[in-house]
Amino acid sequence: MRLTTRTNLALRTLMVCAVNTDRLVRKQDVAQAINASENHLAQVINKLAQDGFITTQRGRHGGFGLAKAASSIGIGEVFRAFEAELPLIECFSDKNTCPLKDHCRMGSYLKRAVDNFYSALDDLYLSDLVECNSGLEHILQLEGPHLPQQCQPGSRTFKAPEAA
Repeated sequence: MRLTTRTNLALRTLMVCAVNTDRLVRKQDVAQAINASENHLAQVINKLAQDGFITTQRGRHGGFGLAKAASSIGIGEVFRAFEAELPLIECFSDKNTCPLKDHCRMGSYLKRAVDNFYSALDDLYLSDLVECNSGLEHILQLEGPHLPQQCQPGSRTFKAPEAA
């Protein structure tokens, strides 16, 4: 399985927002921090906002930030939002023209594998990726004005991973 560039950029963008919860981040700053095209990033930001992961503010002092706490943004949910519309193989497509489709058994195994992939990510949250990760914070911390304390979206409390 290979993830799309959009999913990769979405995850990176959310990580930038999670590291910078005390400010609105700007598209150009995120693009520079994660080494992405601003045009490609604009599409990702739009989808993240439509799906309720981030909120946006237009205008001269605009930008975007997490719509909810990083501890409540499931990575499986993010991946599904960006990957679900793209079938892994033709078997999963409404336009399946494979001549084997009525007799091939591989599709059910691949579906189970994809379901297990997303299920494994359902136990992972954005906060698990960024909190107590000083190396990541150093790379993704942006310069600029901070939001007043009462305006800060999300929570930055550490949640230890549960033992398996």
